[in-house]
Amino acid sequence: MNKIVSLDILTDCFRRLPGIGSKMAARLAIHVLKMPDAKVEEFANALLNAKKKIHNCPICKNLTDGQVCSVCSDVKRDKSVICVVETPTDVMAIDKAKDYKGLFHVLHGVISPMEGIGPDDIYIKELIARLEDGEVKEVILATNPTVEGDTTALYISRLIKPLGVKVSRLAFGIPIGGDLEYTDELTLSMAIENRRDL
Repeated sequence: MNKIVSLDILTDCFRRLPGIGSKMAARLAIHVLKMPDAKVEEFANALLNAKKKIHNCPICKNLTDGQVCSVCSDVKRDKSVICVVETPTDVMAIDKAKDYKGLFHVLHGVISPMEGIGPDDIYIKELIARLEDGEVKEVILATNPTVEGDTTALYISRLIKPLGVKVSRLAFGIPIGGDLEYTDELTLSMAIENRRDL
C-alpha cells in the first residue's frame, strides 16, 4: 500500500470539516497539491487571516471582522425585531432571502442534554439582556425543526414571554414546488399545524 504521510495529514485535516467524507477529503487534498505554490500560499494565508481577524459581534454574536457586524451597524435595519438563529450560516441564508429587515441573534448551538450542551453553553443570556431596554417588540425563533431546535425555541420563549415581548416561530412545511406525495410525515404535520387563513 502506497503511504504518503504528508498527504494523509492533509486529507485528515479536510476530513475534520463538517460534511466532508473520506473521498471528498482525498479529492480536496489532491486538488491542493495540483495548485500553484502561490495559490496554496494565498489559501493558507486566507485561513490564518480569517482565524485571527474574525470574531463574534459583541451585540448579536454573528461573525465579524469589525467592531460590530454589518447587520448591527446598519441604521436601516428594524431594531424592534430580532431573529434568533443557531449559526452564522443561518444569518446568511435568511439575509439572502432579502425579505427580513430586522436584527439577528446567533446562539452558536442548541440545547442538547445528550451532548452536554445546556442553556448556559449558548448565547441565551445575551439575548435576554438585549431585550431589557424595551426597544425590541418581537423575537422570531428560527431554530431548526429538530428536537434540539424545538427544545431551545420553547426554552427561550418561556424566558421571553414574561417580558411582554411578542414571540413567534418560523413556519415550517412543504417547500414551494414540493409534491405532497413525496413529502415526509413530519413536514406534512408541520404544514398542517402552521396553516394560515386565505
